[in-house]
Amino acid sequence: MATGAQAGGTGAEWEVLTLRGLSMTDETGAEFTGTLVIHRVGTPEPVEQVTVRLRRGVLEELATTLQRVLKRSTQFKR
Repeated sequence: MATGAQAGGTGAEWEVLTLRGLSMTDETGAEFTGTLVIHRVGTPEPVEQVTVRLRRGVLEELATTLQRVLKRSTQFKR
């Protein structure tokens, strides 16, 4: 997965490697925090880790989108 040129405003393209340690920030499960691990595409620069906070609605939207994309993908058919 790669992001667009907007990340950092430098025109760089970033590859998302993983989202680590996703956990609830409160007992209601309305918000989660984790570490987004990214790497600048095409450069020998080291991996960067960014702490992110996600609301439940965003995670639900991401889950729906990812499931739809993977379902349509022939490479990842189950």
